[in-house]
Amino acid sequence: MRGGFELSAMLWPDHLLTLEEWDALPEDESHHVELVEGVLLGAPKPAPKHQFATSGLWATLRDQLPGDVTPVPDVDVVINAIPPVTVRAPDVVVVHNKRFLEYPKRFDADDVLLAVEIVSPGTGRTDRIFKPIEYADAGIPHYWLLELDDQVTLTAFDLVGGGYQVVASGTGKVEVPSPFPVVLDLPALITG
Repeated sequence: MRGGFELSAMLWPDHLLTLEEWDALPEDESHHVELVEGVLLGAPKPAPKHQFATSGLWATLRDQLPGDVTPVPDVDVVINAIPPVTVRAPDVVVVHNKRFLEYPKRFDADDVLLAVEIVSPGTGRTDRIFKPIEYADAGIPHYWLLELDDQVTLTAFDLVGGGYQVVASGTGKVEVPSPFPVVLDLPALITG
């Protein structure tokens, strides 16, 4: 137990958490935990296929992005710091090198140029509906949704007028024009 909380079925916070209380929570290696409007939201850790896709996407972005930005996997992003606080953990974000080299323990939404979510069993509705609304409200200019069904698919969105609009989607090799032109070989993300 750390900070007065234990992440288990036996003891769970009985109030909306602040950012300070979120910071005081122990690391939970067995779950993927986010803070949504002050409430802890837990899910099982992603399966190996998801983790492999995350690594493949990170490597692809690292190799194709311009030198002044960096892809970062599985990092906390403060979507809303005003209570009730929301902290999400996109699978990959892209940030400017200057901010990355400050080595923050988490990023603010305005640090993030691109947030990528990879859909896992149990996260589809959140990744397809709720996170795009939250990320758009927070001003994250680009959002990608990667689905690992029978065929790996990508849908890339740009923030336009307060909401996301599709700028690229597909299977196989997909060219994404923004925030930087990249070509993603989607099947290779899960096969190596």
